[in-house]
Amino acid sequence: MSVRTRPAVAEKAGPLLVVLGGLSAVSPFATDMYAPGLPQIVASFGTTPAAVQLSLTACLVGTAVGQVVLGPVSDTLGRRRLLLAGTTLFSLLSLACVLAPTIEAFDLARLLQGMAGGAGLVIGRAVITDRATGVSAARQLSTLGAIAMTAPVIAPVAGGLILGVGSWRMVFAVLAAAGMALMAAVYTHVPETLPVQRRSRGLRTAFPAMGRLLRRRELVGCLLVMGCALAGLFAYITGSPFVFQQAYGLSPTSYGFVFAVNAVGTVVASIVFGRLAGRVRLPVLLTAGLAVALVSMLTLVVLLVAGISTLVTTWLCFFGLTSGFGVVLPASTTIILAIGKESPGAASGLLGGAQFVLGAVAAPLPGAFGDTTPMSTAAVVVAFLLLCVVALVAMGRP
Repeated sequence: MSVRTRPAVAEKAGPLLVVLGGLSAVSPFATDMYAPGLPQIVASFGTTPAAVQLSLTACLVGTAVGQVVLGPVSDTLGRRRLLLAGTTLFSLLSLACVLAPTIEAFDLARLLQGMAGGAGLVIGRAVITDRATGVSAARQLSTLGAIAMTAPVIAPVAGGLILGVGSWRMVFAVLAAAGMALMAAVYTHVPETLPVQRRSRGLRTAFPAMGRLLRRRELVGCLLVMGCALAGLFAYITGSPFVFQQAYGLSPTSYGFVFAVNAVGTVVASIVFGRLAGRVRLPVLLTAGLAVALVSMLTLVVLLVAGISTLVTTWLCFFGLTSGFGVVLPASTTIILAIGKESPGAASGLLGGAQFVLGAVAAPLPGAFGDTTPMSTAAVVVAFLLLCVVALVAMGRP
């Protein structure tokens, strides 16, 4: 049976990109929006903080698995129906979180919610790859990247506002409503972008497509660059609250301002990348962004070794890091999807899996050997950035 297409809607690139941006944001919101309510959840279930923190790990694992599985499946079944199913299930599983009677049920719902949310991330990128190539694809992917990077900053603030008027369960009720709104937006504005004649011949060929892609040296190299870069970013995200609040004495509100300013650096760098993508080769932009991030963090390490540990210098170095990431992430994403253009869903699935698996590994490392300090955080980030350089030089060059 052929899948209905909607060419009149497909021409409206603006509304389509807005919807894809919402799909890219919903998973980070699901991950971080409930963070201010973690103490409430501990008290509500009468459990331990570790058991509640496991719900975050479950969501990250679910998001990674969802992308790895649903990306290649969408190459066979098409994009639209899976996006509709994913957004609907995301809403239902958010309601399951609202109604969860025990911490075990809550953690399971979070795992499945992460898988459903992963559909929007992985298939949204594939939709852009279906419709655009070259400069146009790079600019649209940079827009999605900027949204995905901004969402973790806004999410805890939004969660805090909701907790000011209700319980932690209301946070997941809002997520359920957001999922339903996205489902309606997908139905209205997202056409089927993968024609039947371009689809894989069955699910048996969907996952072997990943194997074929993994035999491409340059794709594996860029996947490692992307994954290690995201690992460094997650290390910064988990380490920076302790760095700025404990080492430099900032209040939570002041730290939120610092984090937001650094996120603005990422967004601005992503916009600059979009402007330069048509004039400068993508590998050059990728190398430049990686150089900015690495030099910034090496400078911080040198300053800390020299005994110079101030709020201003550390903030500036982290701002350089996040600005460099604003170029590295969209550049590597565009290159990976261009290399894997014959199987966009599989390529997008590999991309998402690399991001979240390595990110989950890196998140606890700044405090793995004791207190989380400026040096421990900087050292972990530098280590992953050096791995990016090795992957780029050894494998990622075209």
